[in-house]
Amino acid sequence: MSHDSSPDKLVRMANQIGKFFASQAEPVRVSGIADHIRKFWEPRMRNQIFAHLDAGGEGIDPLVKQALESLRQKA
Repeated sequence: MSHDSSPDKLVRMANQIGKFFASQAEPVRVSGIADHIRKFWEPRMRNQIFAHLDAGGEGIDPLVKQALESLRQKA
């Protein structure tokens, strides 16, 4: 991942992960998104998306917001 990850790019990426997991069974959706971001995103990327979430989270799908909040609680 390049170091010029804008919030818009991260939101797009997170929402794409969300769209994939949205087709999964209910209990797997939020945890699947959170686990994917935890495993495959650099800490810097996670910090940027959390900062964007704190600033209102514009553009982040509701399912992805839930996953990010659960991920942050575990951190």
